[in-house]
Amino acid sequence: MANATIRGAVSIHGTNPQFLIEKPVRARIYESPFWKEHCFALSAATLLPLAVDLHHVGGLTGLQRPSHFLCLLQKLLQIQPEPAIVDAYLVAKEFKYLRVLAAFYVRLTFASSEIYARLEPMLEDYSKLRWRDAGGAYSVVHVDEVVDMLLREERVCDIILPRLTRRDVCETRDGLAPRISRLETKLRSAVEAGQSDADASDDSEADVTRWKLERVKRAARLAHARKQHRHEGGDAAEAEYTSQEEDDEATKRRRFVSPSPSVSPDRIAARQGYVSRSPSRSPDRMPSPAHSERGYVSRSPSRSPDRMPSPGRSEAGYISRSPSRSPDRL
Repeated sequence: MANATIRGAVSIHGTNPQFLIEKPVRARIYESPFWKEHCFALSAATLLPLAVDLHHVGGLTGLQRPSHFLCLLQKLLQIQPEPAIVDAYLVAKEFKYLRVLAAFYVRLTFASSEIYARLEPMLEDYSKLRWRDAGGAYSVVHVDEVVDMLLREERVCDIILPRLTRRDVCETRDGLAPRISRLETKLRSAVEAGQSDADASDDSEADVTRWKLERVKRAARLAHARKQHRHEGGDAAEAEYTSQEEDDEATKRRRFVSPSPSVSPDRIAARQGYVSRSPSRSPDRMPSPAHSERGYVSRSPSRSPDRMPSPGRSEAGYISRSPSRSPDRL
């Protein structure tokens, strides 16, 4: 039970959240001493001291031994904290390893548009981290480098990352606002002032600025429309974090209502039985004059000659078509 996912967990990408880490890596995590000694019965609150005390980021090192970072990531997938708790992890700038751990969890479990919205602000964090490679050697990386790897690479820390939708697709489909870097502070000031154009010394720069302004306005309109649709449809955020098993049970209990109110003519009367749509009957199914009830009449009234009654018998008997007999039967 110590390795089981918490009851009522959400299905992530159509599978158990712990299965986002491959089975060989997951098995090594379950067998590691750090998991058995320190990761038993952890919660979102009791996990904080262990995440703050991390001293490096890495995957499998040496003889395929999982790092403490991987063990805590597996624990996050197992307990599945609420999105508000994950956001609180991300804004704790004084604890850089906790932020990177939360960023890795967001990359594994959240939707593409939410990943861009939560991780791109961390690209401006240049704090130093210890990175341990597969050979056990340490190197210095920065937080923005790790976040960039999460957004661009397919495998980080020996974990295959889920497929990430392109950013321009998220802008068009989900209303994600275009990213404005520090080099575009002039554009940001123009957006906040509500100007339609920004001062530029070159015409090409002005065209690029105008194009980004249009993207910002379009993304704001899409986000506002999606917010209104979510508000009219009900609590979409709560429905997003509902267990898949409960959804299946509710679907089974829910009564099916046909979208087409039309009723078949033979189903109009509630007490009326089934009426065939083809009232025509076969001639041999009609009642005969000798019988008051319907009887089956063969369509082929002809009989085989050996089935006809013989002169010596009143009833029809079987006559062999081969009259020859065996010599021992004579």
